[in-house]
Amino acid sequence: MGDIGVPEMLIILAIAIVLFGPARIGGVGKSLGEAIRSFRHAVRDDEHTPAVEELAAAPVLIEDQVLLREASNASE
Repeated sequence: MGDIGVPEMLIILAIAIVLFGPARIGGVGKSLGEAIRSFRHAVRDDEHTPAVEELAAAPVLIEDQVLLREASNASE
């Protein structure tokens, strides 16, 4: 009980085609696929981007401090 099989899916698809028409069903499927793709892309980008807290907690090397000082002196 509660499982949706092939016959039930076909009935749902037939009702959707009758209500919305085949052209609109294709458009809805396309926009749903694009939304899922963009969501996955955003989640993937979030996983690879370090959080601000992680960057703030990262130790700064002495070499980096020297380079920053030299860059700020050069811009003045």
